[in-house]
Amino acid sequence: MALHWFHPPVNIETDRPGLTYGCNNVEGAAAELMKWAKRGPKWKKAVKACMAVHEGEGTADDVRKAFEVAAKEEGLLRSSSN
Repeated sequence: MALHWFHPPVNIETDRPGLTYGCNNVEGAAAELMKWAKRGPKWKKAVKACMAVHEGEGTADDVRKAFEVAAKEEGLLRSSSN
């Protein structure tokens, strides 16, 4: 299966201290979302966006935007300079 790329990447804190992950595709975003302990409303919207892409109903950019908002809600969003 081909990856669904988006740009710019969304930089998030990972479960490894001091490590920032620059997520740049739908599949990576979905994998990261599944690791998160808190699963609020923005998380649910991001998961739905990932599913929509795989069903041919959404875009990678939709996922990027939803993933960024969910990461912010979770407190994991990092600036591009980190």
